[in-house]
Amino acid sequence: MSDTTDQKTSTAAVTLTRSAVEEIERLRALEKDRPEYLRLGVVAGGCSGMSYSMAFDSEKSDVDKEFEFFGLKVLVDMKALMYLAGTTLDYKSGLMGGGFNFHNPRAKRSCGCGSSFTC
Repeated sequence: MSDTTDQKTSTAAVTLTRSAVEEIERLRALEKDRPEYLRLGVVAGGCSGMSYSMAFDSEKSDVDKEFEFFGLKVLVDMKALMYLAGTTLDYKSGLMGGGFNFHNPRAKRSCGCGSSFTC
C-alpha cells in the first residue's frame, strides 16, 4: 500500500506524514546496517497503560502487515494493528519540543507526553 500525500487515506491502517518519513530516513541513514523496515508497535507500560514503539528492523514475519509511505517500508504486526488502526505518525521540529507525534483515534486517554495511551 502506498500513500503519496500528507493526508490519511481511508484504506491505510496507519499513515506516516512526509515530515515523519523524512526524519525517519535521516535517522536510518545513521544506522550502520541501514535496516530495510521501520517497525511500529505497542508495548505494555507507560503512565496510561500502553506505549508506542518504533524501531528499525531487517526481518519481516508472517504476522506483519507492510505499508509504504514515500518509499519507506513500515511493518506493523497484526496484534499491534488492533491498537494502531487509523493512527497517523507525524514529526514536528522546533525549539520548544519537536519530535514524533502519534495521532491515534482509538486512544481513549493519553498521557501528557503523548507516548502512552489507553484504548
